[in-house]
Amino acid sequence: MNQPLAYIHPGAKIARNVVIEPFTTIHNNVTIGSGTWIGSNVTIMEGAVIGENCKIFPGAVISAIPQDLKYNGEETATIIGNNVTIRECVTINKGTTDRMKTVVGDNCLIMAYCHIAHDCIVGNNCIFSNGSTLAGHTNIGDSVILAGMTAIHQFCSIGDHAFVTGGSLVRKDVPPFVKAAREPLSYVGVNSVGLRRRGFTPEKIHEIQNIYRILFQSKYNNTQAIRIIEAEMEATKERDDIIRFIQNSQRGIMKGYFNN
Repeated sequence: MNQPLAYIHPGAKIARNVVIEPFTTIHNNVTIGSGTWIGSNVTIMEGAVIGENCKIFPGAVISAIPQDLKYNGEETATIIGNNVTIRECVTINKGTTDRMKTVVGDNCLIMAYCHIAHDCIVGNNCIFSNGSTLAGHTNIGDSVILAGMTAIHQFCSIGDHAFVTGGSLVRKDVPPFVKAAREPLSYVGVNSVGLRRRGFTPEKIHEIQNIYRILFQSKYNNTQAIRIIEAEMEATKERDDIIRFIQNSQRGIMKGYFNN
């Protein structure tokens, strides 16, 4: 470890080949995996578990206590996966008694000035562009992209492979595989570019498009649309993932397609 002028609590558990730059502070009850680089002026507070080969840039604060008046000093955690890049001045708060942890999965890129609040669960391979903000208790699936300055309301969920355009206000759940834009946030198509990049075949993308045509471009309500999808479309993982997401939505899903 390279740590001139850094403070590391004796109770922290740090792999031998971690690099810690000057003026960083690492508190008690912190675990950092091998190959991770911690830049200058980073603060890592109690309850942080950081995986291997991560990069944490200057000014980041990881596992600070929640900005929630109900928090009363409980021992909770922030869990960061492997190969995660956390850029300048990102803040990630630890959990409360609701979930006891905040989680960021593997291979994520969290760009400068993003905020991930208490009890958020973020999947793998996500990209959050500059200034994106997650309120508490949000659920983000795998391979989700949030463009810059996106703000997500507490308890909202975003499904796998979804793309949310910059400056969006997410007040409702965003289903898997879609693009979300406009105000109020609405379905504007399937994230076909992202799906192609991740190996989805044209046939599979067409299947997903057909499902969302029934959901968002017909005159059916969600319950009616799901009945039609189940009756008329072959059962596949993608079909079932979409149906399950909508049926499990607590806040309701975003608005359907409109063309103006």
